[in-house]
Amino acid sequence: MADKTVTRATPADAFKRARRMWLKGERIHLAPLADELGIGRATLFRWVGNKDLLIGEILWSLYEPLWRQAMAETPGVGVDYIVGVYRRTNSTILHFEPLRRFINQDPEYALKILTSSQSILHTRTVETNTRMLKDQVAAGHIKPPMNIFSLSYFMIRLAESCLYSDIIAGREPREAELEDACTAVRILLGGKARG
Repeated sequence: MADKTVTRATPADAFKRARRMWLKGERIHLAPLADELGIGRATLFRWVGNKDLLIGEILWSLYEPLWRQAMAETPGVGVDYIVGVYRRTNSTILHFEPLRRFINQDPEYALKILTSSQSILHTRTVETNTRMLKDQVAAGHIKPPMNIFSLSYFMIRLAESCLYSDIIAGREPREAELEDACTAVRILLGGKARG
């Protein structure tokens, strides 16, 4: 008698499949995804929430390792370290082709997922940045002239305005503009602009 083991899809399977789709530039629709996985729509919704939450989790799964790598590979401490992590992370994001494709497919939707105050990505990015700033303050490496949470929020909004300037202001994102953002972050941190 042949073993007819049926493997059932798991929440991890749903996430991995959706992530692969997003990276290839395919649009994610939950009903066809549920059908492909052989599960009901209600099950998929229980696993991933709605489409916005799923895409937010996909984006975070790509951002978090990038951020951690930038933190690990950036030398120094204090203002130079923070600006270095900021530069490295945002420069990589600026040139990440799957993200550019996502933005070009549906700019308004992409902006909502990337920058809304309800966005998983935006919220977690601010939280992660805030932790980095607090660590640098606790170690005595920086003494910012403002509230840490506000500083973190401003830093992230500044990055978003550069990274997504094609949607926000109708101009292509540029590395030079990102470098200006790094100078602004240096000043916000209480450092001096480099001449």
